[in-house]
Amino acid sequence: MSAVQVVWFKKDFRLFDHRCLTFAAQKGPVLPLYVVEPDYWALEDTSYRQYLFLKGCVEETIEALEELGGSMAIASGDVVEVLSRLQKTYGNIELWAHQETGNNWTFQRDKAVRKWCQQAGVAFHEPLQFGVWRGSKINRDHWAKQWDSLMAEPIASLPESISFVAHSEDRTMPSPEVLGLKHDGITALQPPGRNAALQVLSSFLYERGERYRTDMSSPVTGESGCSRLSPYLAYGAISMRETYQATQKRIAEVAAMPKAERGTWAGSLSSFVGRLHWHCHFTQKLELEPELEWLPMARAYTGIRDDGDHAIKLRAFAEGQTGYPFVDACMRYLRATGWINFRMRAMLMSFASYDLWLPWQKSGDVLARLFTDYEPGIHWPQSQMQSGVTGINAIRIYSPIKQGLDQDIEGTFTRQWVPELAALPDEILQTPWLLEGELSYPPPIVEHKEAAALAKSRLWAIKKTPEAKKEAEQVYEKHGSRKKPRRRTSSRKASATSAQRTKAKRTSKGKASAQKTTEKLPTKAAQEAAHVS
Repeated sequence: MSAVQVVWFKKDFRLFDHRCLTFAAQKGPVLPLYVVEPDYWALEDTSYRQYLFLKGCVEETIEALEELGGSMAIASGDVVEVLSRLQKTYGNIELWAHQETGNNWTFQRDKAVRKWCQQAGVAFHEPLQFGVWRGSKINRDHWAKQWDSLMAEPIASLPESISFVAHSEDRTMPSPEVLGLKHDGITALQPPGRNAALQVLSSFLYERGERYRTDMSSPVTGESGCSRLSPYLAYGAISMRETYQATQKRIAEVAAMPKAERGTWAGSLSSFVGRLHWHCHFTQKLELEPELEWLPMARAYTGIRDDGDHAIKLRAFAEGQTGYPFVDACMRYLRATGWINFRMRAMLMSFASYDLWLPWQKSGDVLARLFTDYEPGIHWPQSQMQSGVTGINAIRIYSPIKQGLDQDIEGTFTRQWVPELAALPDEILQTPWLLEGELSYPPPIVEHKEAAALAKSRLWAIKKTPEAKKEAEQVYEKHGSRKKPRRRTSSRKASATSAQRTKAKRTSKGKASAQKTTEKLPTKAAQEAAHVS
């Protein structure tokens, strides 16, 4: 008798390009399984909105399985205990689950599952979910080519008929209230599930995405101009491979158009493909070093923000009551929708880290709970990057006033989300503390220029030390992004090469100044994409 193939759905709620389900169905009768884990939903980085979205994805997957003649077993509790019970019920079982790069809790849970499988004699198969590889010997020089090859592999398709196992487990998902999750202010959750994912992908590739490179910088234009695929990728309603191949198909279609009809599609789609690489590039960091959830990438910066009581500032940040209108508008928008564009995410983390001098772990938890599309592998390395503790990235401090003026030129976004200031004229909307008279809005919690200068001096005091510089080399070797293999030269050869370049620049300077250049400066969006990847 064939072993029962238990397909454990984690964050891969689809049937299309689901390698676990495809391969399992070829081996024997299938038992689809989802385990609701109450301990997970009690963590600091999980939330009501995340569960609500996940629940919708699970329920749509249940419907899709029922159309094929199967049903998903919904169990609650510890995964190892659930698997032990299933083994007792069915005897010979095999386990299938996509590899996951989650938070430390899921990392430890997966280790416990692997240990149990080994002890119980259960084969555990873990196909890749994203372009992220396990092991400590990942070569960053060849990572991008590996990613491209993986995404070009054929889509996994289900066999014409699947033998499903009958079960007596629950078939419905518990409500968030049963798990102790309280409503967290979400009012405009993106529709969950695969059907919504396909609609969002199609509308981006064929309608909304033409101005992607420019629209993604502002929350005003980003709401429609960004792909909005992040929650669907995070919960696996659509696979990275399917997304990549659909984008390549659209790129080929654009290339075949008459030049006059192409518009800015080619550049925008190219930037989007870069962001798909970026997704897995950052997730690879956490896979290589799970400690990045709580330890800085460069250990020289350990504990630099741990002094003092952060409660008041953290609460003001979380509630959008910092006294900086654009920052507060972004936080309130995020609380209501569960999403905000990347540049504003970076600004929020920068403000929390530099202006408020909050530990990135604490402000990171606040943001993680608010992101419906929370992806630990992206979130924690990015939190570190935006707070200046990676050792390899520039210290980038956003001016909350300038960002408001640049990204919300007409003040529409700020007025909508900070209605206390709706009546103020444009010239003072981002600096309401300059207005005489009382407002029902708090004064700035810190003075930006002073706070930013102090933060920068503290970080540079570490960054310029020989020890920190040496560590930065090690961090780059392990985690740095590079399209071409890094060339290593001796210091003497490097110095000579540098001198030759300097001489060449001086020689060509006069010629260059007399010539007209045809090169264009990169757009803000392009600069931003280069910064993060």
